[in-house]
Amino acid sequence: MVLATALAQGDEVRQGPGFLDRALQALVDGIQFGAIIAITAVGLSLIFGTTHLINFAHGELVTIGAVVAFFLNVGAAGPGWHLIPSALVAIVIGALFGGLIERGLWRPLRKHGTGLINLFILTIGLSLLLRHIVLVFFGTRPQSYREYDIQEALDLGPIGITPRDLVIIALSVLVLFGVAFMLQRTRTGTAIRALSSNPDLAEASGIDVNRVVLIVWILGGGLAALGGVFFGLTEIITWDMGFRLLLLMFAGIILGGLGSAYGAMVGSFVIGIVAQMSSLWFPIDLQNAWALLALIVVLLIRPQGILGQRERVG
Repeated sequence: MVLATALAQGDEVRQGPGFLDRALQALVDGIQFGAIIAITAVGLSLIFGTTHLINFAHGELVTIGAVVAFFLNVGAAGPGWHLIPSALVAIVIGALFGGLIERGLWRPLRKHGTGLINLFILTIGLSLLLRHIVLVFFGTRPQSYREYDIQEALDLGPIGITPRDLVIIALSVLVLFGVAFMLQRTRTGTAIRALSSNPDLAEASGIDVNRVVLIVWILGGGLAALGGVFFGLTEIITWDMGFRLLLLMFAGIILGGLGSAYGAMVGSFVIGIVAQMSSLWFPIDLQNAWALLALIVVLLIRPQGILGQRERVG
């Protein structure tokens, strides 16, 4: 009897956590991953909503945020700042860069009547240019925050979460609520929603379209940089990390509904959760593929996305 009990306990130890425990852990990991996607995707969605431009270079703003924060915090030639001021500087640089490319590139091109297809192709070229500039300065060697790589997980019943991941989730949710508050409760947010809904009517109503678009690009650049900092804390930092996240950003935006900031938030969380939950049954290398499959299934059922509105014809 004692031997049987010991063997049973040994089998339990070897089996590890049960399926439900692993599912709950994957759900928490998915919420964290979805929060990072949402932080980066909401700015991209606002840019599309106000300009109808598909910005293929948005991923590079994510990379710039991650690289700048890493350089200031632990880079060999950096000042060795604490992570918080390093992240704040990265956000400011991302916001300024977003405003700069809007003011210096996209606005003049729009004034010259450049078509959206041509602008989209230019975003691809800008993406390649920025990516290789980062490659020249950062190099091909992956880097990581050694101080935050290994942390003791907080035991929350069937799940475990590190303080790093808990802070990332909390800050991401706080920032997303802040964006939602801005869109609903401020004059700037009202102008952004009006411009996204009907650009001609917004301009006729006296809204300064150029000013609103500039604010959206600044906001989008800052959010992308913040997402890059979070992504760099949870993954290795590479010269093309933003590009690797770009497809999931687009997936979250399309799943939630094109042009809807709230849809981008919801869609991004769905993509992140599906990606992580799929690892319960399939190899982790396929997690992004299953997230995209979920996108296809939802669009087959609801073509306008989760929170998108069906376009009227005629």
